[in-house]
Amino acid sequence: MPDLPIDVFSWPTPNGHKVHIMLEECGLPYALHPVNIGAGDQFAPAFLAISPNNKIPAITDPAGPDGAPISLFESGAILLYLASKTGRFLPASDRARFDVLQWLMFQVGGVGPMLGQAHHFRLYAAEKLPYAIERYSNEARRLYGVIERRLAASPFIAGEDYTIADMAIFPWLRNWANQGIVLGEFPHLEAWFNAISERPAVQRAPRLMAELRKPVRDPKEREVLFGKTQYLKR
Repeated sequence: MPDLPIDVFSWPTPNGHKVHIMLEECGLPYALHPVNIGAGDQFAPAFLAISPNNKIPAITDPAGPDGAPISLFESGAILLYLASKTGRFLPASDRARFDVLQWLMFQVGGVGPMLGQAHHFRLYAAEKLPYAIERYSNEARRLYGVIERRLAASPFIAGEDYTIADMAIFPWLRNWANQGIVLGEFPHLEAWFNAISERPAVQRAPRLMAELRKPVRDPKEREVLFGKTQYLKR
C-alpha cells in the first residue's frame, strides 16, 4: 500500500519554503494546501486546530508515530519530524546532531525573526522609521557575519554535510538585497548560497505556489498581515 501523502498547509514564504525544501529533498508524497495569509486564511478555525499560533506552515501526517495521524506546527519542529521520519539530513550521533540543532535554533530564534523585522521596516512599514531600519539592517549584517565566519571553517552550516540547518537558513537569505546586504561582502556565504541554489529540490521548492503570492498593496491585506486582525480574540 503506498504511503498516504502528508497534508501541508503553507504559503510561499521563507518559513514555508524551509519545509517545502525538506519534502522535495526527501521525495515524500505530500498534498499542498495554500493558506493565503494576506486573505486571513490562517485565522480559520480548521487551520487554528492544527496551528494554534496562526502561522504557516503546518502539516498533518496520516502515518505518524506508531501509525497514528499527527499534526504539527512550527517549521523547525516540522523539519525535525521529517528528519526523524526519513532518517535523513540529521546525523545519528549525539555530537553531530547537536551541532545541527544549535544552528537550527540559531535560525529559529535569530535569523528568521530578525531578518523578518528587517524586511518589515525596510519594505512594508507604512512609516519609514530610521531607527528601526538601522537597527534591523545592522542586525541582518551581524547575522550574515556569523554565518560567513561559520562557512569559512565548514562547507555547510552544521559541518561536513548538508542538513536541515542549511534548509532552514537558506530561504531567509534569498532576499538578501531587500535586507540591505551586499552578498559579495560575504564570500564564503555567497559560495555556499550558490551551491545550495543549484540543488534540484531547492530549485523546485520556491516555485510552489509562487504564482499565488502578490505584492502587498491592498490596505485590507496589509491590515490582515500587520494590523489589529492579528490580535483579535479567537
